[in-house]
Amino acid sequence: MKLKIAIYWGAACGGCDVAILDTHEKILDIAAAADILLWPVAMDFKYADIRRLEDGYLDVAFFSGAIRNSENEEIARLLRRKAKTMIALGSCAHTGGIPGLANMYGRDEILDRVYRSSESTVNPEGIVPEERYMAGTDEELELPRFYNNVRPLDQVVDVDYYIPGCPPASMQIYSAIGLIADDMLPKKGSVIGAGDRALCDECARKKGEKTINRIYRSHEKVPEPETCFLEQGFICLGPATRSGCGSRCIKSVIPCRGCYGPLDDVKDQGIKMLGAIASVLEPKDEKSINAILDTIVDPLRTVHRFSLAASILRRKKA
Repeated sequence: MKLKIAIYWGAACGGCDVAILDTHEKILDIAAAADILLWPVAMDFKYADIRRLEDGYLDVAFFSGAIRNSENEEIARLLRRKAKTMIALGSCAHTGGIPGLANMYGRDEILDRVYRSSESTVNPEGIVPEERYMAGTDEELELPRFYNNVRPLDQVVDVDYYIPGCPPASMQIYSAIGLIADDMLPKKGSVIGAGDRALCDECARKKGEKTINRIYRSHEKVPEPETCFLEQGFICLGPATRSGCGSRCIKSVIPCRGCYGPLDDVKDQGIKMLGAIASVLEPKDEKSINAILDTIVDPLRTVHRFSLAASILRRKKA
């Protein structure tokens, strides 16, 4: 029997769907092993098709994207009922991802910025979308409710497994489907297809004694090609990030941004990274330390670039 799977995106850019396609010719192996019963970005299926299925009919649902609005939440709950296994695919479903940075602002602030004050918006009447609108006299149109908070998938439904990354490496997705087909999935709650060590442990760059007295942004200095980024004063989230990505950014001479999320024993990726930065600062007096930290532009969204919505903070206080 072929697997029955659903693939869905919530608040996301579509990169995870592209990662599935980037399995290249192995997409044919996936098609041979599984019938795809929902994939809105690539195929013409309707929500009604899924609602008609018996609960538990699907073997697995891959859900990419965060929960940003009521439609995201509705379909997450629907797929949870219909699927035996729910997998959070990619950073946005795993830890909130880039959409989670919107938690630094309130719902009204975001709508005002997008529809009224944006430099690219021409809206002299200041109109913002309405959740309900009467079109004529007897037809009511409805938009999904735009939530105040962005949430990772597991803050809304029970998640069985996680595949991290922005986007995940394509072969992780292929391997996960193989594990499902062979009934070899690990214990519930596991991160699959990624490493169980920090990225620093797998990084090929040379490491010495880490002592820095200045933080550099990428445009301020050309990094040495073989030396640890952090030792050169570039913020690299390798010490606080799970391995398994193949060091794709680092091999492209870009410090790690943290998209693979924290290790299992780390409760807050950003706090872990702040500790790593503090441990390598050369000056030890408070005034000098603060002077260095003040050079970090937007520190909260630097250390929580992909994980703010899943952090201890979760959002700015209203």
